[in-house]
Amino acid sequence: MDFLIEGILAITWQQVFMYIVGCVLIYLAIVKNLEPSLLMPMGFGAILVNIPLSGVLNQTLTGIGEVQGIIDWLFEIGIEDSEAMPILLFIGIGAMIDFGPLLANPKLLLFGAAAQFGIFATITVATLLGFNLTDAASVGIIGAADGPTSILVSQVLGSNYIGPIAVAAYSYMALVPIIQPIAIKMVTTKKDRSIRMKYNPKSVTKTTKILFPIIVSIIAGLVAPASIALVGFLMFGNLIRECGVLNSLSETAQNALANLITLLLGITISASMRADTFVTTETFLIMGLGLLAFVFDTIAGVLFAKFLNIFSKEKVNPMVGAAGISAFPMSARVIQKMGLEEDSQNHLLMHAVGANVSGQIASVIAGGVIISLIPTL
Repeated sequence: MDFLIEGILAITWQQVFMYIVGCVLIYLAIVKNLEPSLLMPMGFGAILVNIPLSGVLNQTLTGIGEVQGIIDWLFEIGIEDSEAMPILLFIGIGAMIDFGPLLANPKLLLFGAAAQFGIFATITVATLLGFNLTDAASVGIIGAADGPTSILVSQVLGSNYIGPIAVAAYSYMALVPIIQPIAIKMVTTKKDRSIRMKYNPKSVTKTTKILFPIIVSIIAGLVAPASIALVGFLMFGNLIRECGVLNSLSETAQNALANLITLLLGITISASMRADTFVTTETFLIMGLGLLAFVFDTIAGVLFAKFLNIFSKEKVNPMVGAAGISAFPMSARVIQKMGLEEDSQNHLLMHAVGANVSGQIASVIAGGVIISLIPTL
């Protein structure tokens, strides 16, 4: 009983705050069904690591010495020492993606590039708010709308804010259906959103689908060598999908591998969510900057599409540009839903999917560019 009282008295208000954060993440995962495979373990982990003298963390015990906690061990092995978990997750992500709509309409690659504007805009804003360049770049990568990329970049650059960055990245990814419609409507009219786009499906050969991940990996490696771990594993997963001789492995990568790594990644990243380092003014700034990055990305994609329409005979629905972020396939679904709301016959899904998968490629390349560029500045 004395131990229970001592434990309760040892709890700080910051740890209580983290219990609330953990419960909110669990609520979003279970009740709202927002990224449950990641937010639920992340939320539960946030509670575990903030229990006084928690056994999931490394600690020194009298008469025993150093005892390694399981979450600290997972963080050291899977993220800190090797960045293995976020990189391995890209195999599963790549196996899930069908690049067919993008290959049938290659100009959609432009939207993926345009929608990365939020990364660099947020880096600038974060620097102006007092973050050093390394931390500002790590915060800016939240704009990639890609959780594994955000974790990897912040870890490689040695940011002090890996936990808040991971929470912001995945929380806002889960909130894409709420954030994107608001941002899109800020810069479009009903007429813009009602633009119809013809979909003439072009047959993409199996050879093209097999060559695409190989060529992209080579080009990305030459342009931004630091991105090859990200792009290479993403494309390797896609090659498993498209080669046609590894169907069982493709299904394993899409389901068992992706789910297992996501689950472990969620509870492992909670090692960086300890109250003493998480409950700070900087954390709240990072959450605000993460939201800004998502809004910047969305608006940049929309405005780029509107710019192209000035010179194009066949108009692009500007909302398709917003799908250029990496939140696949949520963003594409949001655009489809918004298109049908404006015009029940306006089906934008395949165009949006093409832009969405181009955003997946662009985001990992952007992450590699930042990893290569920031240490040299």
